Amino acid sequence: MKPFTFKNFEIQQSKDVFRVGTDGVLLGALADVEKASEVLEIGTGTGLISLMLAQRNDQAVFLGLDINEAAVQLTKTNFEHSPFHARLKNIHQDLKNFETEKKFDLIVSNPPYFEESGSEKDKLARQTVELNFKQLITVSAKLLADHGILSVIIPAEAGDDFIKTALENTLFLKRKVNIKGIENSKTKRLVLEFSSVKNIPEASDFVVEKSPRQYSDQYLELTREFHVFRSRS
Repeated sequence: MKPFTFKNFEIQQSKDVFRVGTDGVLLGALADVEKASEVLEIGTGTGLISLMLAQRNDQAVFLGLDINEAAVQLTKTNFEHSPFHARLKNIHQDLKNFETEKKFDLIVSNPPYFEESGSEKDKLARQTVELNFKQLITVSAKLLADHGILSVIIPAEAGDDFIKTALENTLFLKRKVNIKGIENSKTKRLVLEFSSVKNIPEASDFVVEKSPRQYSDQYLELTREFHVFRSRS
């Protein structure tokens, strides 16, 4: 499978690991990493999100967890061949059994979001087989530093339940970005950020494409330090 080339790093891909996609790119570009020193990524896949965040914050150190051993090995390769390798580490680990004394300033995840089905394709990465949203929120709440942020991208229809479950774990909505695939369409994804500090949440809209196969000015600006854009015609 062909690697995915960004301006400052390259992502090796595999048929056994969920590939580079728009969701991961959006979270890597939007997550609030500016003030973070210790970052945890849950479910690294290829390592894309941590690599993007490492480019955006040149002081933070990163730990990635993934339950899929193939993903762990792929992430290790992508981390080691990046210019940020000294600040990146990943391990083969089930979040539900993860124990550490460390607290994280940012926890980021593009979590599994399909209920279990008959398909084996991308089973661990795309279905809530090994990790559901409640488990993700509960464990993250325990691992966050006092002013830490949990940042996720999820399907829009799951937003209300996710926000409710976060509140039950004393995590308050800090920021909500409504992601639309194309202008004048329904919201498809949500980037949600939570903190243990009560606040008035920010809300904004984001459009990926202004017309079919034509990126919006918003997307081009957001990703200009990452993407090597080619003609999509």
